[in-house]
Amino acid sequence: MTANVKRAWSACVKYLKSADIFLLALCLLCSIFGILLIATASARLSGNQVTLQIGALVLGVVLFVLFSLVDVDSLASRWKALLVLNVALTLMLFLFGTRVAGTQAWIRFFGIGIQPSEIIKISFILTLAYHIHYLKEYKDLNSFFSVIQLLLHFGLMAVLVPDLGNATIFMSIFLVMLFLGGLKLRWFLFGLAILVIVIPLIFHFDLLHTHQYNRIFAPYDPSIDPWLNHWNMQAHRGRMAIGSGQVFGQGFGQGPLTQSGFVPEQWTDFILVSAGEELGFIGAMAVLVLLLLVIFRTFQVGAKARDSLSALVAAGIGAFMLFQTFLNIGMTIGLLPVVGIALPFFSYGGSSLVTTFIAMGIVCGINMRTVDPWKRRKT
Repeated sequence: MTANVKRAWSACVKYLKSADIFLLALCLLCSIFGILLIATASARLSGNQVTLQIGALVLGVVLFVLFSLVDVDSLASRWKALLVLNVALTLMLFLFGTRVAGTQAWIRFFGIGIQPSEIIKISFILTLAYHIHYLKEYKDLNSFFSVIQLLLHFGLMAVLVPDLGNATIFMSIFLVMLFLGGLKLRWFLFGLAILVIVIPLIFHFDLLHTHQYNRIFAPYDPSIDPWLNHWNMQAHRGRMAIGSGQVFGQGFGQGPLTQSGFVPEQWTDFILVSAGEELGFIGAMAVLVLLLLVIFRTFQVGAKARDSLSALVAAGIGAFMLFQTFLNIGMTIGLLPVVGIALPFFSYGGSSLVTTFIAMGIVCGINMRTVDPWKRRKT
């Protein structure tokens, strides 16, 4: 028994010496801060949001460690299994999914909701990284047929995503990974030219439903929601709550708008409202700075990764974190349409938190297997 304890202790010490403890510490700090905000934002509710979020955090840390121990090459090379998993999750969503806020994006088991699009997000990054790496190594990434393959790859995943917010995230990941993977600028310009032609046709032939048009353009066209009681209601109330916090806030647990539930979904997608009202500009900036540090660390790991596949995976994860943060904050303050995107680490949601920890575990694993250039030079 003593020998087993010594071996376990030795393994833990070895892991802590090689793991990216700075990244893990940032993730934990963000999550604990998020749980505190969820606690105050959901104080008037009768549910067990805080307990579930703590459980998701514990599971997330365990999966962070497990995924950091798995080589990203072995994960990405199992792209066929990942595609089967994506299709299976989508079928389950269509068969057993629960509709929330007009979107069938959740599967519920024993009262616990799972959002398949969060899991698909990670597998999309892995499969796309492997696809780009394969085309670069064995084909011609910039050939017409390679570009068509990549578009089909994206199209297959995009079909599996049931909501506009996550579809936007997938598009952002796709473009960033293609750019950093080495796709030439001419293809991006060609895609932009097609959009310039297609977008006017969409409006000319009224291909958007009224609710889709209103959701997208409400922040920029006051005539769509002049009384601020429908499409712009959440963002308008969010701005009021954040503005009332001023520099130092009303005090934790003391925000009158937060405590009265003035902003719908303030413990999930609009969690920044609680930070802004109760902790003020200082609190809101603390949230943003912590997330930017995580994002910067992710791209930093990708920049020094041992190979192009690892670099692409880290870049895809960095892109997902960056654009999800950008979209969430943008919709919270009314600069972007409200599309139902969680703020990484901070918003209530076990699927989002666990998936984000898995992504960070993969980044940690990439960093653990990267040989420091100074050490390489000495040897």
